Amino acid sequence: MKKYLMIVLALVVVLALVVGCAPKGDTDPTDPSQSGGTPAVTDPEGPPTGLAKAEITVQAEADWMAYYEAAAKRITDANEEVTIKLQEIGSFHHIDILDETDASNKDVADVFALPADRLTNLAGKDLLGAIDAQAIAARLGGWTDFDAGLGGLFKLDGEYLAFPFNIETLVVFANEKNAETEGIDLSKPLELETIENPAHILLPVFDAWFGVALTNSADIALLKEEGTGFVSDLPAEWGETKPGKKAALTVLYEYWKLNYDKNTTLFDPDAGWGYIDDQFTSGNAGVLRIDGPWSTGSIKEKTNNGADLGVYSIGQITVAGQPLRHWQGGWGLAVNPRIEEDAAKLALAEAMIAEIVNPAYAVDLFNATGKVLENVPASVYEASDLDEIDKKVITSMIDSFHVSPGRPLFQEFGPVWDTWENAVLSWNSVVPASAEAAYGQLKASFDAMMADLK
Repeated sequence: MKKYLMIVLALVVVLALVVGCAPKGDTDPTDPSQSGGTPAVTDPEGPPTGLAKAEITVQAEADWMAYYEAAAKRITDANEEVTIKLQEIGSFHHIDILDETDASNKDVADVFALPADRLTNLAGKDLLGAIDAQAIAARLGGWTDFDAGLGGLFKLDGEYLAFPFNIETLVVFANEKNAETEGIDLSKPLELETIENPAHILLPVFDAWFGVALTNSADIALLKEEGTGFVSDLPAEWGETKPGKKAALTVLYEYWKLNYDKNTTLFDPDAGWGYIDDQFTSGNAGVLRIDGPWSTGSIKEKTNNGADLGVYSIGQITVAGQPLRHWQGGWGLAVNPRIEEDAAKLALAEAMIAEIVNPAYAVDLFNATGKVLENVPASVYEASDLDEIDKKVITSMIDSFHVSPGRPLFQEFGPVWDTWENAVLSWNSVVPASAEAAYGQLKASFDAMMADLK
């Protein structure tokens, strides 16, 4: 896919840019995976200078255009011979075009955004170019271990195929007015096992996207890579399941049984979402729910325009004494592999990536795109003029992100979604009389899934 001579030349150009733009003094740029990181609150001397003549296209969504235009202008003002053209198109539409055609398609930009879960598929088709993410990270600062977060997720076969653009994970939203009415103390975590009213904690755990918050709390692997293959904890016999995992699965069963006995619709894949929204509305019994920052707007509408809304890190809910943990997910900025052989274009692309995620403009980036940077501390957002609820969501998401494991990106994880959902929802018809019986449904489903993977 690559011509190694041109890769070396590209890396030389990037190294020169990093050194040339580093803060003056006795300290050279360091590998962020080996250092204590640097404060991510100032612009590291602005964009690089001395870029060779080159032209690139950069994908941007409509709402992002003004921010991207400003970022591009900072680079072009400092480098008269470079040209950056913005291509206004939705991220998912753009990725679909790339996935359905090839990297040479003129409708595909040289630099573009992509969600983490699309990375391995595109990489498998040689549709992503390698970048010197470590050099960009060293210049921007803010990481204590670049590979421990999104950087590591975007690294395949020793190459970085995207640079962290946005962190994503689930947080806990609370209706504080309902909590007061229901006598729920939000000054401490609420244990799922102890609730008597199922509306007090609204968890759509039949959906694996939310269910993994429970399984991760007990380190239950739905599917993970091991050696040259894959393993899952759920085909294990009930009697062989470790106590902590068994405890979490027992609480899951008891939570289902509580909803079943109370005749709620939470475990209905069609009606469950409406039930959650209705119960969480101010004046009803809903107290805690988990969701992503992208749902903040709709949740505000259900909480007296946010007047009754509290936001907490995901550990505000515990299962068998262990805090919920979701995944470290997010978005990256990637380059088209067609520019890998052009050192000047690759250097310009990496400079644009760095300027888009320049920590000096973190608040502007959030206002324009809703993206939260991995290497910017919550204190930067808290000290800004952002809406107070946005500040709470960002702070809670950052806290939740750092306690969560990385999201599995391998394509073989795909069958887990339906396998988990079908097994959990089968309890509605089977009506298992015990946690062990309920686990039997999970085991049977995952046994079949693992057999298909062999």
